[in-house]
Amino acid sequence: MSTARGLSPRAVWLVVAGIAALGLAYLVRETGLRFALLMAGLALIVLTLMLRGISGFDRRREERRVRDLALLVGEDAAPCFATDSLGEIRFRNASAIARFGEGGGQTLAAALSDQFASPAAVLFRLQARASATGSAREDVVTRRGHLRLSVHRLGEERFLWRLEEFQDRNPGGRGAEGLSLPMIVANRAGVVLFSNDAMRRVLGERPKRLDRIFLQTDFHSGDEVQIASASGPIRAIVAEVEGAGDRRELFLLPAPERYSNDTVPTDFENVPVALMRFGADGGLRAANRAAREMLRMGEGFESGLAFHDLFEDLGRPVNDWLLDVVEGRLPAGAEVLRLRVQGDESFAQVQLHRIVERGRSGALAILSDATALKKLEAQFNQSQKMQAIGQLAGGIAHDFNNLLTAISGHCDLLLLRHGPEDSEFADLEQIRQNANRAAALVSQLLAFSRKQTLKPERLELHDVLSEVSHLLNRLVGEKVELSVVHDPRVGPVRADRRRLEQVLMNLVVNARDAMPEGGTIRIETAPLTLPEAMHRGRATVPAGEYAVIRVIDSGCGIPADRLDKIFEPFFTTKRIGEGTGLGLSTVYGIVKQSGGYVFVESQGGTGTRFDILFPIHKPDETELATPEPESRSLTLRRAEGVVLLVEDEAPVRAFASRALRMRGYTVLEAENAEEALKTLQDPALMVDVFVTDVVMPGMDGPSWVKRALEDRPDVRVVFVSGYAEDCLNEDQSRIPNSVFLAKPFSLNDLTAVVQGQLH
Repeated sequence: MSTARGLSPRAVWLVVAGIAALGLAYLVRETGLRFALLMAGLALIVLTLMLRGISGFDRRREERRVRDLALLVGEDAAPCFATDSLGEIRFRNASAIARFGEGGGQTLAAALSDQFASPAAVLFRLQARASATGSAREDVVTRRGHLRLSVHRLGEERFLWRLEEFQDRNPGGRGAEGLSLPMIVANRAGVVLFSNDAMRRVLGERPKRLDRIFLQTDFHSGDEVQIASASGPIRAIVAEVEGAGDRRELFLLPAPERYSNDTVPTDFENVPVALMRFGADGGLRAANRAAREMLRMGEGFESGLAFHDLFEDLGRPVNDWLLDVVEGRLPAGAEVLRLRVQGDESFAQVQLHRIVERGRSGALAILSDATALKKLEAQFNQSQKMQAIGQLAGGIAHDFNNLLTAISGHCDLLLLRHGPEDSEFADLEQIRQNANRAAALVSQLLAFSRKQTLKPERLELHDVLSEVSHLLNRLVGEKVELSVVHDPRVGPVRADRRRLEQVLMNLVVNARDAMPEGGTIRIETAPLTLPEAMHRGRATVPAGEYAVIRVIDSGCGIPADRLDKIFEPFFTTKRIGEGTGLGLSTVYGIVKQSGGYVFVESQGGTGTRFDILFPIHKPDETELATPEPESRSLTLRRAEGVVLLVEDEAPVRAFASRALRMRGYTVLEAENAEEALKTLQDPALMVDVFVTDVVMPGMDGPSWVKRALEDRPDVRVVFVSGYAEDCLNEDQSRIPNSVFLAKPFSLNDLTAVVQGQLH
C-alpha cells in the first residue's frame, strides 16, 4: 500500500479505518449517518497526517541532537553515551563504540556490567543528582583501575555520560593491581567491589564478601586480624582508608612477629611502667615486672586471675567497665580502683586501652599508684565533715547554753531564799551541780568546734603541773601510778590555764581506762628546738623553740587502723556508757586553738604516747614593763544605775532582769534590737549600761549598739552569747567600753560584770 509507506503500523490502521469510513458513507442512504461516517473518515485521515508530521519532527530533532553530540564529543578520547530517562543508549561516540561495541537498544547499565559491581545503583544515584543539580560526578574502583563517571542533563529526558579511566595511580603506573600490599574495596554492606592481584594471590580466589576473608566480624583500623588464606589462617594488621561514597578501602599489613608460647615481649617486660593485658572475659593474659612489683606478686601470679580479682571499684563492677572498653562502647579512660590483692588500703589509677591480639579483642591496662592521692581525697572529705560537725556543735552549744543559763540562774535565785538548813537546799544544790556538769559538756563541744572563748596567759608548765597533779592522782585511782617529770629548761608558754588542765585530765583519764589491770602513767616536759620545719604525719611544724608535754602510758595501745580516727568526735573504743567520744576531740580542739600541735604514737599492746607542742612564749618589752594585774575580788553590793537588757530568749531575760533588780539596778527590757532602739528614742531616758545578746533574730547586738552609741557615746556595753567571743567580728569587737560575758553565767557573774562596767 503506497499511501502507508513510511508510516508506523498504528498510523496505517488509522488510514485504513478512515478510508473504510468514507466508503461506507457513499453506501449509506440515510443523510445523518452518511454525514457522520464522512466526518469520521476525514478526521482519521487528518489525525494520521498529524501523527506523521509530529513523528517526522521528533525524528529530525533527534537526528539534529545526534549531529550536535557528534560534533561535541564524537572525537572525545573518553567514551561518551547519551541515554534517555530509562537508561537506554541513544548515542555513543567513536571511543565508546571502540571500547564497548555497538549494541542497539542496549542500556548503559548493561554496557558497564563488566566494569564494576552494581552499576545500576551508581547510575541511578548519579542520574538523580544530575536531574536536581544539572550534573554529577563520582570516582568508581574497577577491575582495571579507577573510573571517573560524570553525567550532564541535556533536557527533560536526555543525559550525557562521560567515562574517564585511570589505570595509573602511582608513578610506577601499575595502579591498585600493582600494589604489593593486598588491597580490597568493599561497600558498607560487606560486598567486595574490587580486589587487587596481591589480595587474590593471598586468598587463592577472587573474593565476593568480607565475611569470607576475615575470620572476625568486627574490626577497626589498626586491629590485628586473621585472614582465611589459601594455606590457612594468617595474621595481619588491617588499615582502612575511607573511600568515595560508601566505599571502604582495606589494606593488609604484616603483623609483628610473636614470641614463642605467647610470652611477654622483652620491651613489654622491662618498660618502667606497670602494664597488664586482659582478655575480653576479664582474664589476665600477661603483666610486666613493674606491674608485678606494684601488686607485690610473684612471677606466676597471673595464672587464673581475672580483672575483678585484682581491682575493685567503689561504684560499679569493674568487669562492666572492661567489657565496655573492649567492645568499643566506651573510649579509653582511667579510673581509680582499690587493689584487692593487698590487705591495706591501696589504690591504683588504671587506664584501659582496647587492643587486638591474634584476632582476639582485649585491653591494655596502664597502672599508676594512686594511694597517696586517694588518702588526700579522704583527708579533704574528712576535713569537710569535721567542719560541718563543728558548725553543728557550735549551734547546739549556743542553744544549750541559753537553757543552762535559765536553769542555773533561776537555781541561784532560789538558793538566795533557802539556806543550808532548808530541806530544799540539797535538791537545789544538786540542780546547780548538774547544770555545771552540763556546762562542762557544752564546753567540750565548743572546744571540739574551736569556738570556745580562751583567756590565754603566760604560763610556767612547772606551776601548772604542780597545781593539777593532786587532782590527777585522785583521778587515776589506786592501781595506776602517776609520775610527773619536769625539765627546768622548758620555757613559758601562752595558753588558757583551765583549758590546759582540761587537756591533761582528758589524756590521763584515757590512759587510766587503757590500763584496767593497773600500770604507770608518766607526764614529762622537755624543750625542743627545731632548726628547720618538721614534717610529722599530715602536719608541718615550723622551725622554732617549743615546749613538749608527753603523756605516756603502758596500756593496751591503739590499733594502727584506728589511729587516724581517735580525734574524731564521738569516736570511742569504750563500751556504751563509759565515754562520750569527745575527750580526745576536745584535746585536739584546745591545742589547735591555742596554736599548738598534738601527735600520737601507739602500737597494740605496748602503750600509747601523746606529744603536745606549744611554742615558747617570748613577751615583748611592753608586756615585760607592764606588771600583771593582781586578781581582786569584787565586793557585790547594792548599786544604782539604769540597765537596758536586750535578750531574745524569754527565760534568760527573765532571770537576768530579776538578778539585776535584786542588786538595785533599774532594768529596761527589750525582746530584740528594734525594740531597744525604739525605747532609746526618748531623749529624756538615761541609760548607764547596755546588756545585750550578740546573736538575735533581725539586727544583731553589735549592730544596734553601734547605732545607739552615736547618740549615747558614754554608755557601757556588756555582750553576752552562747557562742564564743569570736562570734564578734573584728569591726564589731572594736566597740568602746565593751566586755564579753559567755553563757551560761551565774547570778554573781552577771551582776559582777555589770558592776565592774559601772565602777
